[in-house]
Parts: sequence; C-alpha cells; structure tokens
Amino acid sequence: MLADKLIERKLKVQRKADLEAEKTGKRKQPKWVSIAKSVSWRAVGTIDTMVISYFITGELTLAISIGSIEVFSKMILYYFHERLWEKFTK
Repeated sequence: MLADKLIERKLKVQRKADLEAEKTGKRKQPKWVSIAKSVSWRAVGTIDTMVISYFITGELTLAISIGSIEVFSKMILYYFHERLWEKFTK
C-alpha cells in the first residue's frame, strides 16, 4: 500500500516534469541516447571509411585496419561532442 503510493507519487512528479520540459523546450536527452546515436552513426561512418580506404589503397586488409582504428576514436569524439552540444544548447 505504501509502496504503491510512493510509486504513484513518483510517476506524478515525473509526468509533471516531462510536461514542463516539453513546454519550455528544455527536455534533456539521457546519456544512453547519445551513446546509441554515436554507435549507429559510427557503423555508417566506419563502412564509409573502409570503402574510401579500399578505393585509395586497393588493399582490403589495410582498409579494414584503418576502419577498425577509426571506429573507436570517432565514437569517443562524437559522444563528447554530443554532450557538449547538449550543454550549450540549453
């Protein structure tokens, strides 16, 4: 009974906060959304890098090596870029 009331109160507070955020346009993205976006974007970007590297070098092994190094560095950079963007667009 008490747990139900606490949960109900928590949900009511959360709904109120969500409505207020929508009205003011200041809805904050959770960090996991930034991570998911960075992973999906890096998959596309890495394939692009591998294809371009293959066309330039003509060596599949080298293209895959370049892409595998690039995927991690740019994923990390994108995450921090996304968080900074969120911070400065409030």
